[in-house]
Amino acid sequence: MRLTATDFSLNLYLLKTSMPLMKSMIVGLGVVAFAAVILSSSTKSSGPGKDEKPEPIPPSVQRTGNAAQGYAYLTTGDYVKGGIPYSFFKMAMGKERKNYLQRDGLNANVSYDYTVVKATNGENLVAPNCMQCHAQVFNDSVYIGMGNTFIDFSNGQKLDLKQLNTLERILKTTAPKKYRAALPFITVAKAIGPKLITEVRGVNAADRLAAVLAAHRNPETFEWSDEPLLDVPDEVYPTDVPAWWLLKKKNAMFYTGFGRGDFGRFLMASNLLTVNDTSESREVDSKINDVLAYIYSIQPPKYPGNVDANLAAKGKGLFIDYCSKCHGTYGDDDAYPNLLIPESIIKTDSMLFKSNYQNPQFVTWFNNSWFSKGDHPAKLQPYNGYIAPPLDGVWATAPYLHNGSVPTIEGVLNSKARPKYWSRNFDDPQYDYQNLGWQYKTETKADNTVTYNTTLKGYGNYGHYFGDKLTEEERRAVVEYLKTL
Repeated sequence: MRLTATDFSLNLYLLKTSMPLMKSMIVGLGVVAFAAVILSSSTKSSGPGKDEKPEPIPPSVQRTGNAAQGYAYLTTGDYVKGGIPYSFFKMAMGKERKNYLQRDGLNANVSYDYTVVKATNGENLVAPNCMQCHAQVFNDSVYIGMGNTFIDFSNGQKLDLKQLNTLERILKTTAPKKYRAALPFITVAKAIGPKLITEVRGVNAADRLAAVLAAHRNPETFEWSDEPLLDVPDEVYPTDVPAWWLLKKKNAMFYTGFGRGDFGRFLMASNLLTVNDTSESREVDSKINDVLAYIYSIQPPKYPGNVDANLAAKGKGLFIDYCSKCHGTYGDDDAYPNLLIPESIIKTDSMLFKSNYQNPQFVTWFNNSWFSKGDHPAKLQPYNGYIAPPLDGVWATAPYLHNGSVPTIEGVLNSKARPKYWSRNFDDPQYDYQNLGWQYKTETKADNTVTYNTTLKGYGNYGHYFGDKLTEEERRAVVEYLKTL
């Protein structure tokens, strides 16, 4: 059937309105914290327990691989096999003007966070890739491994089922071969799209996506079910995206530290978006060790400004005295302790880690799934608290805390400086190289999705009060030192 001018216009409109859905659906390859919802009367923790103390995470054997091959697979591979027909994508988006990754072929024409893959019927599809969540444009360069803090999962990006059904009908009636190629992606989108809505822009719903995908797949075969096989609660709790360059130091994945065993199995979880069965998963698994090797090769960006050497030296001494027990040491005496910090000590918003206990069906799903089998299994091991992360390149990873609720490092070290409501300019973002974070504006209320509302459950900016004991001069010294990591 030939496309009429009316069909073309409608297709163009639908594709333009569909792009936000693709953005909001995509989990970064390295994020699968299968978290759900906590039904609790209070989000704040009580005082420290008598016997609670930080708990070290034991190391586990990781696979090795070829970093160069891992980069190629990460940026051009078909680990996500479904997407939107290439010709339709081009109608809506046009040709990408900046080929940041210097890719060739059809990939040169699409943004760095998409990859052109071949469907089984020969059609070219544009699939989301890991850089949807794990890369960000910073100073007009793409930094792979930097968490995407511009992503928008907010309700302003929700594409309702009526629009999605219209897109499906147009494809089906005007381009049946392309429709058949795109159908697995469309099917997943219709099931999960409405369930991935966050309250604000700039936070990630990857934990929620992992849970929803698990609810629709058989844990052993990965066969898709149109009806959920597990109960999925309504609430969505946000996370910030950890920097990939930190992974080489860590003995466990995710803010909760509950990703244990083979990291590759967690890294490949975005394959659940459109995988047909575990034979396809085995194919991805055979290459994911190369991706891990590439991730281990990523180095944090260097601070581009001038550093006051004397002030930084003073800050290093303070950091060693007050911060290194949890966050480690750097430079010639580099060491990282891999500590889980219990809720009673860290006191940050508890919704994320508590969800693993309140809704254990997702942890059970993973620990009985294909991911937990074979000679390099993975498992989820919940904990009442969060991991104290390494701080390499911390100057460039704003906003801070596990939910991105604090805009600057200055606020991390001084709880009184944390705004209750704050917004930043997503269209023209500017970085604050002194206080280390995105330039922001303090608001008096939150009445839109670009204003972070720390009063919401899961979005709290409380806890991590350790810097409050420092003087203002001491905090400035610590900030100066952090620029050097």
